[in-house]
Amino acid sequence: MTQRLNYEKASPGGVAAFGSVYGYIMRSGLDEVLVDLVYLRVSQINGCAYCIDMHTRDLIRRGVKVDKIVLVPVWHEAQALFSDQEKAALAWTESVTRVAQSGVSDQAFQVAIDVFSEKELADLTMAIGLMNAYNRLAISFRNTPEAARAKSD
Repeated sequence: MTQRLNYEKASPGGVAAFGSVYGYIMRSGLDEVLVDLVYLRVSQINGCAYCIDMHTRDLIRRGVKVDKIVLVPVWHEAQALFSDQEKAALAWTESVTRVAQSGVSDQAFQVAIDVFSEKELADLTMAIGLMNAYNRLAISFRNTPEAARAKSD
């Protein structure tokens, strides 16, 4: 895969603005593993190889077992591996990321608000929106995943 455009170089101010939102999310009080699970799930739904690679590596660095990481796409079937909050976050992530199809139902909202405070849910939704935006940049401009770069070396 050849990168089409280096958006970090082309628009450093835009990348810095996204970075500010990322920084806010990481300081928001949301659990870092939870945020990385959400980032991974968004990226899986969108098919962003660059971000899937990055967030998988982040989760491994945070000590999450590979057994759990590989089952994120099918968390519904592997619920015993995920906390109630993680399950609610993953369900919310899927609904918000697929907003054009899901409309984000009242039921999806109720499941999420039952385990997250209003601030946590707002912050979580910002994290989901941010990762969807990052995915669109990485996919559009064909960022090369670290694993693929290492293979070509």
